[in-house]
Amino acid sequence: MADCIFCRIASGEIPAQVVGRTPDVLAFRDLNPQAPVHVLVIPVRHHAAARDATGTEGERLLGRLLAFAAETAASLGLDEGGYRIVTNTGRDGGQSVDHLHLHLLGGRALGWPPG
Repeated sequence: MADCIFCRIASGEIPAQVVGRTPDVLAFRDLNPQAPVHVLVIPVRHHAAARDATGTEGERLLGRLLAFAAETAASLGLDEGGYRIVTNTGRDGGQSVDHLHLHLLGGRALGWPPG
């Protein structure tokens, strides 16, 4: 989508601090970090939210996103201390960009409940 900031980051039109990439998934540092490590993991192809990743292909995509987030956490040294992976869906869920993305947060103790 031409007006989607995450699509523009995925295409390279907008620069980002990339920490990992495959042909279908991209991980980059959040511009407004909420923890010492705050990485966004997105599908390269546009899906507005988790609810839009449907069917067998959607299930594979959601699994790949989660697996890539875990791989990224390990590569950033977060395994020992732990980390959080979260996705927000819709306005009330806190989604601010209408492109499916996971937040990978770590580098400090994370409280609960989160919001």
